[in-house]
Formats: sequence, structure tokens, C-alpha cells
Amino acid sequence: VCPSLPMTEFVDVTAEAYPLGTKLYYECDTGYTRRSGQYTGIWCERKEDQAAASWVYMKFECVDKKTLYSTAPTMELDLTQTPVRKAQSPAAQRLQNLSEFDQKGFCGPPKTVPHASLRQTKDYYVGQVLHFKCQSGYDKRPPTSGTVTCKKESGKVIWTHLDMRCTNDS
Repeated sequence: VCPSLPMTEFVDVTAEAYPLGTKLYYECDTGYTRRSGQYTGIWCERKEDQAAASWVYMKFECVDKKTLYSTAPTMELDLTQTPVRKAQSPAAQRLQNLSEFDQKGFCGPPKTVPHASLRQTKDYYVGQVLHFKCQSGYDKRPPTSGTVTCKKESGKVIWTHLDMRCTNDS
């Protein structure tokens, strides 16, 4: 497990790939609620008979609170994993260039669920690359790398240095 994430003001954090063991949780948007009995979590794993890691999904659906008790038909969600997209972005290419990390040990971006967003647990694992983006109304000021990587260096698990600052110049 990686140490706490470095504090940076006015940023949003995203990732394109997640190492084995990562757990994420869906949260229903305002005005929607989880259908009773459904689990909000997904996790990244690789089964022995699989060549690549993939997300494990349980049935999950967010329903409009107003129509929760209506008899309207429900929609079945297709939660099968789509293939991980090929490395197109510089971040994904950097991930491929990190020879110390087994590429089979990463899951791609998780599926979106209508009326829900994902929340990351506080645990990140070695190999995780996070991208920092200035929030709306703030601009990136040099230095502007915008990424950090959790890695093991000299026996210690650390985050690489984040060279980024967001400001609104006021």
C-alpha cells in the first residue's frame, strides 16, 4: 500500500490504469439511490486462467428516488469487461515503459454506470500512476508535470514528486 497522497490545492485526481487489488465504489448521484441488495464495489483482479487483469463487477444500478417504488420495467446493465484500450495517451505510454511493473497486473478504466460516479478508497498500490488536473477556474503554473507514481525505491514505498501548482491569480 502506498503512503497518503501528497496534498495539492485546487486539483482533481484521475487514473487511466489501476494495479491489482484496487477497490473502487460507485456512489449514486443526487436524486438517485442504489437498488436494494446490490453491492457498490468493484475490484481489479487477474484470474489464473486469464492473460490480463480485469474489473470484477456485481450487479449495480442507481434508480430515481421518485420512481423507486413504481412498477416500471427495469433496465438490465451489461457489466462485462471491455478490452483495455491500447496505450494512446502519454500517461499510458509511460506506464508501459515502467519495466518493473507487470502490465498484466493493471486494469483499465472502469465502466460508467448511469447516474453514478466512482469513489476511490484511500489505498493505492505500487505502480499506480495518478494524474492531477486543475479544477475549473484554476490554471496550471510551471512546473507542470501533473503526474505522480507510487513506487518502491530503496526498500521504501513512495510517491514521486508532484511538480504542479494551480492558481486563479487572485
